[in-house]
Amino acid sequence: MITVIGSLNMDLVINTPRLPKPGETIMGRKFKQVPGGKGANQAAAIARLGADVQMIGCIGEDQMGQVLKQTLEKDGVNTKHIFEKKDSSTGVAAILVEEFGNNMITVAPGANYALSVDDIKDKKAVIQDTDIVLLQLETTMDVVETALTLAKEAGKKTILNPAPAWSLRRAVLKNIDVLTPNETELETLTGGRIDTEQKLIDASRVLIKNGVGEIVVTLGEKGCVHVTKDTAKRFHAYNVKSVDATAAGDSFNGALAVCLERGDCMDAAIEYAMKVGAMTVTKEGAQTSLPYKKEVDAFTEWLKKGEE
Repeated sequence: MITVIGSLNMDLVINTPRLPKPGETIMGRKFKQVPGGKGANQAAAIARLGADVQMIGCIGEDQMGQVLKQTLEKDGVNTKHIFEKKDSSTGVAAILVEEFGNNMITVAPGANYALSVDDIKDKKAVIQDTDIVLLQLETTMDVVETALTLAKEAGKKTILNPAPAWSLRRAVLKNIDVLTPNETELETLTGGRIDTEQKLIDASRVLIKNGVGEIVVTLGEKGCVHVTKDTAKRFHAYNVKSVDATAAGDSFNGALAVCLERGDCMDAAIEYAMKVGAMTVTKEGAQTSLPYKKEVDAFTEWLKKGEE
């Protein structure tokens, strides 16, 4: 069982010919509402890849919150641990997506920030009865710290996707088995500019020295780099046509958790997660773009035939 602790948002998506400059207004091409939130995206990705997953999070007592829960349930996510707070609105994210797939996102967390330390403590037994705990940073830092502490006390494997980027205390770092930042997030975590692969490796090892088990730095179309105390290995991205990068990181993290939960080695887990992330960017939206296991299997077979 994998437990995802994190955010649920309704994504308000506008497609534009290009991203606006500061102070500029441009005309968009189309608008839609898509279930999202990094936590919910990762939970949905895990379910679609065939693993058992439950989610701890928070929504408001409103229509958008109910839609988010129902969408997760359709994918097979256990939603009985999602709190509903009557004094908070469900979180929303405003997303601009330009025609080459790049995006800009602003999040109004709403009920995600109403998820409390006491709520997490109430779910201690849920955390204890799981194999992997996967978190992001779209809830409060107190919630993240409490969840990581409870998970490690129970001997569970922890994965933290540090998005959006925040600095983390050393007491938090020591409870993270796998950290999955992108380049920008790694810069925020370490306080230095990263413009070479060696700087990336050195920055990662600073975090490892401070307690993190290992780090996978995602680099978009450049692939990713896996860093441990003694090794560093680059993994190349798959060459696909990017339509929308939204949720690519979420699908990567979900896939990584699925593979580690079933006992795959890290190299195999990263290779699989790279395929899932690549497939995600070929479709629009957050949860709407997440691939199913059968689609990833078919993609894997297609790649094998291309190598023959």
